[in-house]
Amino acid sequence: MTDFTIASFNVKNLIGPDQEYYEFQRYTPEEYAWKRDWMADQMMALDADIIGFQEIFEEDALRDVIGEANKRAAILNAATIPDESKGYHRKAIFRKLAIRPWDQDHLAFAPNAADAGPGQRRPGVAILSRFGFAETPQVIQDLPEPLTIPFAPLRGLEGEAGEYTLTRLSRPILRARIPIGDQVVTVFNCHLKSKLGEFIRPPGADFAPEEDLTNYDPVGRALGAARAAMRRMTEAWVLRGFIIKELKAGHPVAVLGDFNDGEHAVSSEIVSGEVPFKNYSWMLRHDAKSDHDRYSKKENIQITREVEAVRLHSAEKLFVRKSLRDMVYTSAFGGVFESIDQIYLSRHFHPDNDQRIADMTYFSVLNDHITDGSHPEAPYNKLASDHGQIMAYLTMREDEG
Repeated sequence: MTDFTIASFNVKNLIGPDQEYYEFQRYTPEEYAWKRDWMADQMMALDADIIGFQEIFEEDALRDVIGEANKRAAILNAATIPDESKGYHRKAIFRKLAIRPWDQDHLAFAPNAADAGPGQRRPGVAILSRFGFAETPQVIQDLPEPLTIPFAPLRGLEGEAGEYTLTRLSRPILRARIPIGDQVVTVFNCHLKSKLGEFIRPPGADFAPEEDLTNYDPVGRALGAARAAMRRMTEAWVLRGFIIKELKAGHPVAVLGDFNDGEHAVSSEIVSGEVPFKNYSWMLRHDAKSDHDRYSKKENIQITREVEAVRLHSAEKLFVRKSLRDMVYTSAFGGVFESIDQIYLSRHFHPDNDQRIADMTYFSVLNDHITDGSHPEAPYNKLASDHGQIMAYLTMREDEG
């Protein structure tokens, strides 16, 4: 059997020292050293086989962190793992204590196509895999064709109802096919649009009017939040399309990253797919001519099977279902603790599926460093991440054939 772990790690603004990433924001050499130290410790604590990173401004900085983690792993292993001259070196505990280094040749980085100069940087994402990659990972950000979403007119109205067009995702999605045991699993790493409002700057102006908080515009700021939500949901729909292609090709799928929304938000549900209705035999048919025209029992089975075949399932919720843990959170702000970082798994990993290829045995979250944004210690989050790190533990099942 092959045991493996998969983790999501929003690092919060990783870039080398003395480089302005957002306007007037940069790390001193000492701050960068502190952040590298903290990240290396978190990687050691995770010891994950597959890690999806978000908010990576600079590939070299991530490689620096990985190199530091590898140095620490070597030192720790030398101190804690006995060599073959010790009669007890075969004890199982030492296999658990050892930390395998990460091969930097197995790092895939997706820079942000909107990344600009100092003060105008935009972060990308990355995947690090101890198993390597079955093929070159794919970066998804600039759409080959503009995506136009038309809106249907409300009942009683005629004519056009408007449309929304998207040509680029706010951040790249990274797709990697990773060989694990006898299987190849498709892993998507995403960072969907944040809830920060999108405001339009008039031509020639230095800033959008809604950004001036001394002239607070609640309606304009609400519209900015609506724009951000629409972009996030559209990005989720784009990701869903790529997920469906993988599932229809028969590939097991894991989707991880910073969704900037909870599990039950519309954007997250777009990614994971519909939950099947309890009994479609109760539902009026799409072409009903009377109140008796409902789906048959045979059609109910067919519809349910087709919906279930392309659903994704929250690793966190699968774990909570079989454990006594009742609270997991990866972010906190203004007194609200919630999970906005997710790992979703296709039915190939679901415990109710007799044909599953792996069992999820545990789920963990590293969130002791999270401080509420209104808490006096919140500035600490400038260097540590403002996200918890999540990890799913899985065991590949042996082929009984």
